[in-house]
Amino acid sequence: MTVVVHHLENSRSQRVLWLLEELAVPYEIRHYRRDKKTMLAPESLKQVHPLGKSPVITDGDETVAESGAIIEYLVERYGQGRLAPRAATPERRRYVYWMHYAEGSAMPPLVMKLVFLRVKTAPMPFFVKPVARAIADKVLDGFVDPQIALHLGYMDRELGRSEWFAGSEFTAADVQMSFPIEAASARGGLAEYPKLSAFLVRIHARPAYARALEKGGALKLLG
Repeated sequence: MTVVVHHLENSRSQRVLWLLEELAVPYEIRHYRRDKKTMLAPESLKQVHPLGKSPVITDGDETVAESGAIIEYLVERYGQGRLAPRAATPERRRYVYWMHYAEGSAMPPLVMKLVFLRVKTAPMPFFVKPVARAIADKVLDGFVDPQIALHLGYMDRELGRSEWFAGSEFTAADVQMSFPIEAASARGGLAEYPKLSAFLVRIHARPAYARALEKGGALKLLG
């Protein structure tokens, strides 16, 4: 059986392609385009999974959704000991932590920033614009941007402990963590966070990362 990646352009599914390239697992890509007005996934994805979200993979009779679950599934089924630290080690505990942290803690403020930036630029009656923009600015300045800075500073310091998130070796946790760091770079930059900037340079230089982009298309995240 060949793994099928239901791949939405400019989305979290890019890192699934990257992981499959790292593991040298054969796969097929089924491409989906975002709606040009809403930037949402097409309805056709609901035929694969009821939520109609990406990433989602099919592997024989298995359908797996959610980035972390997909990555854990692929490493467990195809990794043969690669890209995950040994059980009951400090590196494994860090690995598990970062696998959950990526979507549980790092992404929510980045998603909020995208939403409130879109509120500021969304079409609306002229008399509503000043109020909507004032509310968006207050939320961004008072909560969202400080939260993003808090998390970026934390991640940057943690990468000062070791080259990769789980330790000295590259693991699937780095694949999982790539998306929030890519998103942060697109939504404000990483000039103040040299370790995170260096992390992006390292992952972009990996041949498997380049192959995934070649097959899946350039990653152009919304700023």
